Amino acid sequence: MDNKTGAMDKNWGGAIGPVRLIVDTLMVIRTLITRNPAAPLASRGLHTFSLPNLPYDYGDLEPAISAEIMQLHHQKHHQAYITNYNKALDQIQAAADAPTVVKLQSAIKFNGGGHVNHSIFWTNLAPVRAGGGEPPRGPLRWAIDNNFGSFEALIQKMSAEGAAVQGSGWVDPLVSKGASLVPLLGIDVWEHAYYLQYQNVRPDYLENIWKVVNWKYAS
Repeated sequence: MDNKTGAMDKNWGGAIGPVRLIVDTLMVIRTLITRNPAAPLASRGLHTFSLPNLPYDYGDLEPAISAEIMQLHHQKHHQAYITNYNKALDQIQAAADAPTVVKLQSAIKFNGGGHVNHSIFWTNLAPVRAGGGEPPRGPLRWAIDNNFGSFEALIQKMSAEGAAVQGSGWVDPLVSKGASLVPLLGIDVWEHAYYLQYQNVRPDYLENIWKVVNWKYAS
């Protein structure tokens, strides 16, 4: 099943959408702590999320990432984070005391964080015909060379760190400093991101994913 849209979902605002998602999620957590837990969701400034469309078809990243993996990753795994996040918000709506709200904070942070990470991850990728894999230019390239020695050194370092992650997780080599740290590039190293294609050889996945990284977005 294709997922061709040609543009980012309007609900998350194009290129700046993932940044907005980070802010929204942090605001949710802060709101849960600082406001009356018995107040309605709307009065707490909380809102549910929906699955964003991808700006490319599921098969457009092949052979680096198969269409089957992309579809399962997007429709099942990302959707699960959103479903569980929204479920936690519903439970908070029904909560009548602060201790119950506090217990739900871990679900909000875990699933909200998963939603944010995946929303960034989709924009971090692009088909080769759309510039995927093209090295960064301009200020970002200068910053990479200045901090890592070279673009090639960054790739080698991040691939090694990704391969060394025990269990599952993310590799976030680039962040923007400001009022808060915002990931510019994140690589998913959970098994659901690669296992159907690469099985237990994560280094091969990490070697190939750089061929479809969207450095234009990170810039």
